[in-house]
Amino acid sequence: MMKIALSLGAQPSPLWTLAKQCGVDRVVGSINLSPVPNANKEQQPYSYMSLARVKATYEDWGFKLEVIESRPPMEKAKLGLPGRDEEIEVVCELIRNMGALEIPVWCPAWMPILSVIRTSATIPSRGGARVTGYDHEYLRNAPPTEHGVVTEEQQWDNLKYFLERVVPVAEEANVKLAMHPDDPPLSPIRGVARIMSSVENYQKLIELVPSPVNGIALCQGNFTLMTDNLPDVIRHFGRQEKIFFGHFRDVRGTPEKFAETFHDDGQTDMVACMRAYREIGYEGVFRPDHYPRMGDSGWRDDHGIARLFAIGYMKGLIEAVYTE
Repeated sequence: MMKIALSLGAQPSPLWTLAKQCGVDRVVGSINLSPVPNANKEQQPYSYMSLARVKATYEDWGFKLEVIESRPPMEKAKLGLPGRDEEIEVVCELIRNMGALEIPVWCPAWMPILSVIRTSATIPSRGGARVTGYDHEYLRNAPPTEHGVVTEEQQWDNLKYFLERVVPVAEEANVKLAMHPDDPPLSPIRGVARIMSSVENYQKLIELVPSPVNGIALCQGNFTLMTDNLPDVIRHFGRQEKIFFGHFRDVRGTPEKFAETFHDDGQTDMVACMRAYREIGYEGVFRPDHYPRMGDSGWRDDHGIARLFAIGYMKGLIEAVYTE
C-alpha cells in the first residue's frame, strides 16, 4: 500500500507535531547539502556522521526517513563544465552514506540554470486561496541566460556522463535514484533545453543507463501536463518497476499555461491514479506537494493548514481505493 510522507526540515518544528497528529510517520528529508568551505570530511552535510544525526533526530520523533530530496550543487555536472567530476564525487559520497544508513531513495533533478519556474504566486483559487502558476507568454521573448543556448543533445550527453558514474555507486549502496521532472515540463525556456519534460524522455532516461536503481519520481503535477492519460502512464512505468517516489499534487492547464490547484480540484482523475498505483503494487512513499496559500502565515504554510487538507484527502483516497 502507498505510504504518505511529509517533507520536513532537519530541525523539529510545529509541522513535525502536525504530521504525527495526522498519523504520518514517514519523512522526505529536506536538508541543506551544500559543501561547507574549510570543513573536514565528517563535518560536511552529506557525510555519514551528519546524515546519521539527521536520521536519528527523525527517528527520535517516530519518523522513518524514506527519501532525501535535497541535492548537493550539480550545475557543473548538468552543463558539462570543468569541475563536474568533483560535484559528481560529492553525489557519490552522499549515496554511499545513504546506503550505509539504509536511506533507500535519493531524488535528483536535472534542470540546469533555471530550476523550477513560476511566473505568479498570487493566482486566485477556491475561496480566495492563492496558488502558483506559469504563463509562458511572460518568458517567450525573454533573453537567453548568460550560458546561451543549451541544447537537448548536450543535456543528454551530460546526463549520461553523470549516470554512468553515479548508477554503479547507487547499485552497490542499494539506493534508488528517482529523477524529478522538469517544472514546468516545457523545453526550451530562455534557450535552455529541459529534457525531463515528456513521457518519451522518461523512457529514454531509464534506457540510457539501464539499472534496477535508475528510475522515476512521479510528480503528478508535472506528469499530468505531459499526458492525457496519467493512470496509463503510471501503469506503464509501474510494470517496469521504475516508480520509486512521488509527489501528490494537481494543476489545471497546459505546460505553456497552468495554475496549481487544491489536491481535489485539478484536471487529474485522482481516484483513477490511485487505482493504478494499487494495480502495480506500489508500496513506496508519496508526499503531498505545492500547497495553496490559505490565509496562513506565508507561502511556506508554516502552520500547516493546507497540508492538513492534503493529508486528509490522500488518506481518504488510499483507504477507499485499497479496500475496494
